[in-house]
Amino acid sequence: MDKNSAAHAFATLGHSGRLAVFRLLMRFAPQGVRPTEIAEALGMKQNTLSHHLADLTASDLVGVNRQGRSLYYSVDLDTTEGLIGYLALDVGRARPDLLAPLLSPRKDAAPMDSRTRDTDFDVLFICSGNSARSIFAEALLRDLGKGKFQAFSAGTRPGSELNPFALEILKRNGHDISGLRSKHISKFQQPGSIVMDFVFTVCDTAAAEECPPWPGQPITGHWGLPDPVKATGTDAQKALVFAQTYAALRRRIAAFVELPFGSLSRLSLQSRVDAIGADQTAGT
Repeated sequence: MDKNSAAHAFATLGHSGRLAVFRLLMRFAPQGVRPTEIAEALGMKQNTLSHHLADLTASDLVGVNRQGRSLYYSVDLDTTEGLIGYLALDVGRARPDLLAPLLSPRKDAAPMDSRTRDTDFDVLFICSGNSARSIFAEALLRDLGKGKFQAFSAGTRPGSELNPFALEILKRNGHDISGLRSKHISKFQQPGSIVMDFVFTVCDTAAAEECPPWPGQPITGHWGLPDPVKATGTDAQKALVFAQTYAALRRRIAAFVELPFGSLSRLSLQSRVDAIGADQTAGT
């Protein structure tokens, strides 16, 4: 990235409102988000958001595309890579005393701790209520993972009980529900907590939440699905929505566990994770 482009991008991000929009979009990357959802998540007026999105788009940090009648804004990852590279390599001269403290050792590069590890990967699924979608994902990965995965789930605002429709779907599909319970995300953010290899958000609300950087540099992904808890109608109609959500997550997790983890670089693995989240045939 040249100096003028970098200066423009830095100036654009120098406003707290534009920075907040960019940070939210990065949590959904590479997927896009509608302006109404951005405004709701940030508590921002629509006209103010429109100005911020226009500025971010003009600096090439954000792109926009139309899907049907809706506009979706997403981070331009190539421009973002160039900006980060300019700051680290040109301005910072790649000094190890500047960069090394920012790059905590990845989990796969760190020495094993005292915990006996009997699986290859630790995976956390996050949702808002931790009562249905993330619980589905936890149970599915545990049972489809062929012993390679230790699955967990948590919520940003969890309830006290799991959704009864979700539990019925899991029992009907042969999953053991005895150990499942609703948990707050803070349980996995304490000193000494398990260091995750993968962290997935499975609802847009959780993806929009502020969250500190995860230790160990896990691969992250957004696999958002509509909330089945909001389904209306008869019990049979609600149960059908839960079954469809379960099936969508099952397709995604079945694709995930079949990835050739041993032969993929982190960059390739991130790309595969993003593709699974964006694949409509795996998510509907």
